[in-house]
Amino acid sequence: MRVWERGAGATLACGTGACAVVVAAVLEGRADRNCTVELPGGPLEIEWREDNDHVYMTGPAEVVFHGMVPL
Repeated sequence: MRVWERGAGATLACGTGACAVVVAAVLEGRADRNCTVELPGGPLEIEWREDNDHVYMTGPAEVVFHGMVPL
């Protein structure tokens, strides 16, 4: 999956988008409820549980930016 954020351009990942893609794919009969979504920033494991209808995402978290904002 690739993500384009208006004003920022291409991003490395989007957990919300990855979860939405899996739910849509399951509803369309194109994927199982457990999937690996490949993103430029790395893979995310997405699980949409049938017993409670919750969507769970697991994957690595890494710092990709440091900055300061003057207040």
